[in-house]
Amino acid sequence: MPTVLIIDDNPSVGTALEVLLSLRAIDAVSATSPEEGLALLQRESFDLLIQDMNFSEETTSGDEGVALFHRVREQYPDLPVILLTAWTHLETAVDLVKAGAADYLSKPWDDDKLLATVVNLLELGEAGRQARQYGSERVQHRRSLSERFDMAGMVFAASATARVVELACQVARADVPVLITGPNGTGKERIAAIIQANSAVRDGPFVTVNCGALPSELVEAELFGADAGAYTSAQRAREGRFEAADGGTLFLDEIGNLPLPGQIKLLRVLETGCFERLGSSRTRQVKVRVISATNADLPAMIAAGQFRQDLYYRLNVIEIRMPPLAERRDDIPLLAEHFLAGRARLGDAARRALLAHDWPGNVRELKNAIERAVLLCGNAAIEPMHLALPTATTHSSHADEPDREAIEDALQRNGGVVAQAASDLGLSRQALYRRMDKLGLRD
Repeated sequence: MPTVLIIDDNPSVGTALEVLLSLRAIDAVSATSPEEGLALLQRESFDLLIQDMNFSEETTSGDEGVALFHRVREQYPDLPVILLTAWTHLETAVDLVKAGAADYLSKPWDDDKLLATVVNLLELGEAGRQARQYGSERVQHRRSLSERFDMAGMVFAASATARVVELACQVARADVPVLITGPNGTGKERIAAIIQANSAVRDGPFVTVNCGALPSELVEAELFGADAGAYTSAQRAREGRFEAADGGTLFLDEIGNLPLPGQIKLLRVLETGCFERLGSSRTRQVKVRVISATNADLPAMIAAGQFRQDLYYRLNVIEIRMPPLAERRDDIPLLAEHFLAGRARLGDAARRALLAHDWPGNVRELKNAIERAVLLCGNAAIEPMHLALPTATTHSSHADEPDREAIEDALQRNGGVVAQAASDLGLSRQALYRRMDKLGLRD
């Protein structure tokens, strides 16, 4: 059963609140002075504090309440505080809400409003405790992954990314082809690097080929090499990427752009490890771990006759899907700080703008936005105007409808204090309440 501490110099106020809260099965304990209240906080555990702003007849300035609030915030930063104030102290109460108070109510209070506020804060406090536990579990999960595996410089915080990273680490030891799917700019090459770093061939070469950046007439020469005179500009023999990757890993990015003749030769290498250089009849053999990646719909390309089905099955022994950045928004602040590398400070408004943007270009777009902002902000903190994010691709609902992880993280950071969590998310308290109801966070 939740317990509320009431600090008010008028005993009748404490008694009235105790009776009112008991109607909702909420325990309440009263103190008539800041000293008595602080002593109770040291001895017992409370879920919420309701405090008056004045405690002596000699003053009505509200200074005593301000002092008490700051002492409580200093010693118990996670404890939500409701201020009971006369109308003459509304400005002071508003200032304290900005400083972290959960809410304020005017005397005489409305019973229904007070009960609703208390119940909401207690529910949010429970959600905050769950979020802290969840956040702690996520941090522990990332720490465990980092201790057991080589992260190859991967920066992440979102659970969705952690699941991808863990799967990549798990399949790394299996000597089978891996297909990484997902939109451009999501970090598929970084996942390939993690697989290489944790594989049995981690000490071997890691060779990358962007199949989409090669002219179709040079793809085979690039992959398999060419003897001198094999084509017009082949002045001397050249080693292909398969030979360069022998004993290591070959990462074939944008595999969907590989021409059909190259697909046939690639299939043979995957099946036998054998190939011939362009212009040569000599068969060469290599031992290479092949990881491929694509943003294309390969099954649709197979149906259209643009990609070989047998090659698809060879490449897709294990598929890892890298979600777009919009599906792992908890990565955004961490990636932004990583790209900043201490060169500038990210302002709160800019941070909210980053979280609200759709990021159709994913991590690559985020990196470019940060680099541009660093150049434009000078010595000042980065603001939204420095990011120059196109409004046409900003999903307006994201700012009003943060996901479950974003809300839980905001509650965790602010000890369940709804006013502060809502401010972090760029929402009003009412909007945050509605969003939590929609996500089932206030059951």
